[in-house]
Amino acid sequence: MEKSILIKPKKGLNSIDLKEMWRQKELFYFFTWRDLKVRYKQTAIGFLWAIFQPFIAMIVFSVFFGGLANMPSDGIPYPIFVYVGLLLWQFFSKSISAASNSLISNKSIITKAYFPRLILPTSSIITNFIDFLIASGILVGLMVYYSYSPNMVGLLIIPLLLVITFLVAMGVGLLLAAINVKYRDVRHVLPFFIQMLLFVTPVIYPTSILQNYSWILAINPMTGVIKASRAAILGTASIDWTLLLISGISSIILFFAGLIYFKKTEKNFTDII
Repeated sequence: MEKSILIKPKKGLNSIDLKEMWRQKELFYFFTWRDLKVRYKQTAIGFLWAIFQPFIAMIVFSVFFGGLANMPSDGIPYPIFVYVGLLLWQFFSKSISAASNSLISNKSIITKAYFPRLILPTSSIITNFIDFLIASGILVGLMVYYSYSPNMVGLLIIPLLLVITFLVAMGVGLLLAAINVKYRDVRHVLPFFIQMLLFVTPVIYPTSILQNYSWILAINPMTGVIKASRAAILGTASIDWTLLLISGISSIILFFAGLIYFKKTEKNFTDII
């Protein structure tokens, strides 16, 4: 009598096969490089578009908020102050947008071939990280223009801030990507959500203007990241380690929440996408 073997998919975090993802590492390169080529294909200035958006946003905010509204900037030239926030904000917001649409935009590949679906949102965030590195050159130029010296010791904390930003963007992106497969409302709601989130994140203003109510912003994990980045790079204040710890814990919770939901619903992607 033959024995029957029942194969069941792994559940929860056990379903993440790191060895398989490592074997498919070439796909990370392929999808990342493809996204970069598609994004800047047949453009006149190519990769300079990675600089254009945060640079123009910095000019607009500097004119209207720094100039006309006289927004405080903790003694820092406002263009530098706002650009530090914009760098991390653009990386965060663009990563969420790209990750949430990564499955839908690769529908034809998902339905024809098997590979770890986690690669798609991850590679989309890596693509935006490359844009972040390119756009960082403007910050160097601004500091030279305003004769502002960065805090070299504080730069050591930047990798930690990028990891926190990556975890937040990845967690939210995975959650929205999985929901977007079934409910396409995400693509309509997300731009509005990101726009509103900008105003509850200290990108164009310091947390000090809220005085006793600044604790409200701590709910947003990007608050600790942006505030710490200014303290680290510009050296005008000490790093609020408590706030940064809150951001770090929030990023880990969001990351695993998004990852668990993504893996839980992954088996249905091919059928309903």
